[in-house]
Amino acid sequence: MTWQPQALPSDHLAVTSGNVGVLVVNLGTPEAPTTQAVKTYLQEFLSDRRVVEIPPIAWQPILRGIILNTRPKKSAHAYSQVWTEDGSPLAAITKAQAEGLQKRLGTGVKVAWGMRYGKPTIGDTLQHLMDEGCDRILLAPLYPQYSSATTATVVDKAADKLKDMRWQMSLRTLPPYHDDPAYIRALALDLARQLEALTFDPQVLLLSFHGMPQRTLELGDPYHCHCRKTARLLSEAMADHPLVKGGMRLETTFQSRFGPAKWLEPATDETLEAEAKAGIRRLAIAAPGFSADCLETLEELVLQGGEQFRGAGGEEFAVLSCLNTSEPGMDLLEHIIRRELSGWTR
Repeated sequence: MTWQPQALPSDHLAVTSGNVGVLVVNLGTPEAPTTQAVKTYLQEFLSDRRVVEIPPIAWQPILRGIILNTRPKKSAHAYSQVWTEDGSPLAAITKAQAEGLQKRLGTGVKVAWGMRYGKPTIGDTLQHLMDEGCDRILLAPLYPQYSSATTATVVDKAADKLKDMRWQMSLRTLPPYHDDPAYIRALALDLARQLEALTFDPQVLLLSFHGMPQRTLELGDPYHCHCRKTARLLSEAMADHPLVKGGMRLETTFQSRFGPAKWLEPATDETLEAEAKAGIRRLAIAAPGFSADCLETLEELVLQGGEQFRGAGGEEFAVLSCLNTSEPGMDLLEHIIRRELSGWTR
């Protein structure tokens, strides 16, 4: 006797399931380059206990009474200098990366994108994927180097959504890929292409990573070690490049200091001035810790960094693009996403 599936009752609810989803996540952005939009964004960002590890009873009066009344206007001006017709560069690039992944992965996987702070939110996007029948989802924070203030807080936010769901999806998390050979290869290929397109030969290539308070290292966060390892492996991968053989130095620095606490060193801004004052006239910067160009690369490095270097005596200056949607960048994302989907897809 052959088993036959039973027909569903006529009043059975229609349910879609069995699909696989990918949610790529980046840090976040305000919805507009306005003081109010930036204030809303900063309030969420700087209220995250993983970002600012000061007890709320001490931090919130400072945040609400001082920072949110002074910083949004300045930050809104900075955002206005890099805003595009497609909106925030970070949001536009992250969306394009997700769309590119969708084309590469095909119809067997549904790819969406979200932001840890701002919109689209992680919770809303997870729900959208679940509504599309994705009961297996890969959460992919696009942070090559792990930090509790980046990767961990993405996982926290996803967990907050899971706590509210009766029917939870199965969730995997993309591991940090700071030393993945595919990541180092993508960086080396893309940086070599951009260096060769410059109209000058840099004497120094700064590898600028986003800074973190020194205290995070002392508390056991691996971020500093991950950045240093990326820089070392990238330096080794580029050792045969003609510019390196010709004497170009690669130096590692940390940018975006905030507040009076001691941060990881050396600082990018201080290094730019020191190199120029030491006689370096041609310098380029790459930001390998960022998967997509954003305020920190397009405004802080391109505009502020250029002023700092030239103001101290430098002449030729360039900031190289992040991997963004370049072919090496998309090859990398496809490689690591396919690997982490192993067993869920063919």
